[in-house]
Amino acid sequence: MGIEQAPTEEGKESARGLKDSSKAEERHVEAEKGSDLAKGADRFEERARSSDGRSAGDKQHD
Repeated sequence: MGIEQAPTEEGKESARGLKDSSKAEERHVEAEKGSDLAKGADRFEERARSSDGRSAGDKQHD
């Protein structure tokens, strides 16, 4: 859920915390990896392929 969509102030604060921790984790992983993580469709494909070596499109056709 996005920050603006949260119905309560507690929810908004929780969403902010999640967003901040996700950014920090991504920076940490990128620093360890030595390069940026793929973004958008490239990242989706990278994550799909990493699980079993097949693309998302190949998985849909099974």
